[in-house]
Amino acid sequence: MAYLTFDKIKISGISACVPKNIDKISEHTDIFTEEELNQFVKQIGVVERRFVDNKTCTSDLCYYAAEKLITEMNIDKNNIDLLIFVSQSFDYYLPATSILLQNRLNLSKSTAAFDVNLGCSGYVYGLSVVYSFMQQQCFNKALLLVGDTPSKLINPKDKISSLLFGDAGTATIIEKDDTPDNTLGKSYFSLNSDGAGYKAIIIHGGAFRNPCSQETLNEVEYEDGNIRRAIDLSMNGPDVFNFTIREVPKSIKGLLEFAELSMDDTDYLVYHQANMFINNFLTKKLKYPKEKIPYSLKKFGNTSSASIPVTIVSELRDELINSRKRLILSSFGVGLSWANAIIDINNSYITELLEI
Repeated sequence: MAYLTFDKIKISGISACVPKNIDKISEHTDIFTEEELNQFVKQIGVVERRFVDNKTCTSDLCYYAAEKLITEMNIDKNNIDLLIFVSQSFDYYLPATSILLQNRLNLSKSTAAFDVNLGCSGYVYGLSVVYSFMQQQCFNKALLLVGDTPSKLINPKDKISSLLFGDAGTATIIEKDDTPDNTLGKSYFSLNSDGAGYKAIIIHGGAFRNPCSQETLNEVEYEDGNIRRAIDLSMNGPDVFNFTIREVPKSIKGLLEFAELSMDDTDYLVYHQANMFINNFLTKKLKYPKEKIPYSLKKFGNTSSASIPVTIVSELRDELINSRKRLILSSFGVGLSWANAIIDINNSYITELLEI
């Protein structure tokens, strides 16, 4: 089991950026009946989502989130030693989007920068990578940019996924805290993967295993009535549900046991915003108080890798300002992969949600 422990490393700031374009679920009467839409809202929990326009990419959302956070925290960009971009919607196959963002943000050329190709579990995995770098003497401050634009990957005729996902980009500042009066608690991580289930959430065509061709561009109607191309996202809902319920609760319990903590020692449980049906089921299995579980799903949909920081910014900002709270972060999905963390948020700066 991949358990990690870190000390004297903190999240000092978080920001999130979403598009201004609001897509209301109730307006999708072109391919859904009113009854189907009502049932979706009731079970899945999404009322509206945010979509970028054709010219806006994930990197743009992360850029604006980063500029807002850096400006409001009055951070000297020359002091940022590391930039990591976590996403599955890059600007180009190459070069890495992180390198483009290093230049766009006008960071020092001595800044280490690279991409991490992860979706739903990406934020917690990204934090673990940054925390690992922070253990080195020459790394003191890092910028973690996490986001996705699933709207560019979904066929609107696919009833399984066309109403679920939304777009967002986020920025997180992580740094060392070596002050003598440091009261920050330790941070704990659990990282997991199961590639045997890779077909549960996949885009079959368009990359090097199945290159883009006329065949991958053709729409296909499947037996369940859903229509998509090989270059569109395909998701098997039951497989995702079964995997999540099977793996995530025991993983969270295992991490708490490793950290020698109990559920009662934590203030909030922040899930990846998969859907309300899955997350409510997890809550029942964990027997965690519902009032300590924030949701951004209703307003933004499933924002993939960005969903945990989006939820912190939009739902927990007032509770976290000038306070110390211990959070469980739980992310899971495409891969299949899942990761959990126990972290302290101690007087961290949380921006207001940015809309562009």
